[in-house]
Amino acid sequence: MKFSVVTYGTEGDARPFAALCRALMDAGHEAQLLADAATLGSAKALGVPSMALAGDIRGALQSDQAISAVVAKGERFGNTAKALAHIANVNAEAWLRLIVMASEGCDALIVAGLAAFVGLSAADYLGVRAIGAGMIPITPTVAFASPFLPPRGLPRWLNRASHEFVNGMLWRAFRKATNTARSKVCQLPARAKLWTGHPMLYGVSPSLFPALDDWPANAQLCGQWLMPSPAWSAPTELKDFLAAGEPPVYIGFGSMAGFDRAKLLREIIKAVAGRRALFYPGWSGVDASLLPDNFLLIGETPHDWLFPRTSLVIHHGGSGTTHSAARAGIPSVVVPFAGDQFFWAERLHRAGAAAPAVNGKHLDAVKLAQAMAFAQTEQVLAGARALGEKMRAENGLGTTVSLLEKITEG
Repeated sequence: MKFSVVTYGTEGDARPFAALCRALMDAGHEAQLLADAATLGSAKALGVPSMALAGDIRGALQSDQAISAVVAKGERFGNTAKALAHIANVNAEAWLRLIVMASEGCDALIVAGLAAFVGLSAADYLGVRAIGAGMIPITPTVAFASPFLPPRGLPRWLNRASHEFVNGMLWRAFRKATNTARSKVCQLPARAKLWTGHPMLYGVSPSLFPALDDWPANAQLCGQWLMPSPAWSAPTELKDFLAAGEPPVYIGFGSMAGFDRAKLLREIIKAVAGRRALFYPGWSGVDASLLPDNFLLIGETPHDWLFPRTSLVIHHGGSGTTHSAARAGIPSVVVPFAGDQFFWAERLHRAGAAAPAVNGKHLDAVKLAQAMAFAQTEQVLAGARALGEKMRAENGLGTTVSLLEKITEG
């Protein structure tokens, strides 16, 4: 079978889909990944055919407008939805045109991220199976509120309504541009309602996030979509640093930007208080020259290799980093800034593998140091080890490939 996988987001958003494409190829299928050019490194490293969708997610995150401004100002979800939609809306026609061209002859379109609505439209036009996918559980449930809303902010009886509200708001933010693209590129009629009923596969660990009794049959938890271990060798400087003392603290915020970089670094240095630490700047733009000697600046490093060699993972709470830290059996301190990051911080804490979240918009050294101490208690260390053992027994990619085969053949 032939699969076209379409997503748009950060490197952390695209990496699991590159792993999924590789798994499909290893199972004898054809697969290709369409995503932002800056996020296709994983696909290229795995030998996955790929094509770049128009746009510049990294530039949008690092500018003083759009998403980074929303992060910096702590704006409400409505403004976040508009900022996210802007990237997709200005590129909707170009995306739809490329997806239709590249996906001719495919058996199924797997769609995710900011490209989901355009991808669903391409599937409509091509007359092929559309399969939704993602790393954030957005299927409505009474068990918890929408991951895009603050945790513990709503009474339980409003949880399902919160999902419907957020999903509807997202569709309204994307609808006009999506329908314009449908008309101009594919001569499809405008769509009034949000797509529902298509399969939804989540690259989410059932050990971290148990399956829900009230989810419909089309929504499935598959387990983490983990990149295969690459033919990768650590730089000598990193090897020497790791060998020179006790396991260090890892600090990294992935693709996050739009925060007060100088303040963040200053408070982190104070909280670490001379401990050995690894710092990954990601897309943050932090001035790493300000790091003291107890810090080692590192580049892109496979999490499955690095995290088991650390004592603590301080991160922003993206789904990918959350899963990788948990799978390694290492406790976390989550410093969320926006979106679903607060949700994952809460999930790790509930699982007994992390300290309570430390809000990234109001970070101070005292709160961070307290969270670090909490995460190093025997109770949390044991919780992290137990969670890691469960997650390492999962086969997320194998489960997903089997489901995709059944869905597509059916």
